[in-house]
Amino acid sequence: MTTFLLILTMIVSLALIGVILLQRSEGGGLGGMGGGGGAGSFMTGRGTTNLLTHSTAVLAGLFMVLCLGLGIMDKGAAGGGGHDILSTKSLTQAASQPGTGKGATQPAPAPQAPQPAQPAR
Repeated sequence: MTTFLLILTMIVSLALIGVILLQRSEGGGLGGMGGGGGAGSFMTGRGTTNLLTHSTAVLAGLFMVLCLGLGIMDKGAAGGGGHDILSTKSLTQAASQPGTGKGATQPAPAPQAPQPAQPAR
């Protein structure tokens, strides 16, 4: 399922790139290419702009949903240990406790000095 979603995300991202590149930077969006056929043409310049803007919005929304779905399905898979960010202590809790922050080590216990032997009486 993850592979399918990943391939679908790649296709949607390439389609999104293509639709964005078809638009003009000033918002005309294929305006010079679409309106040459007269009143009976299929898509006027304005209609092409609306189609590209709506398809950009739909593709962007689909891309975001697919990325969120992939993130939810694969949470913790990259670490290999199944670590979940929601089930671990937050950094603020760990930093507030002494000796539990990142890279903190516990101090070694002090060595006990040997006691002098008591002479027997």
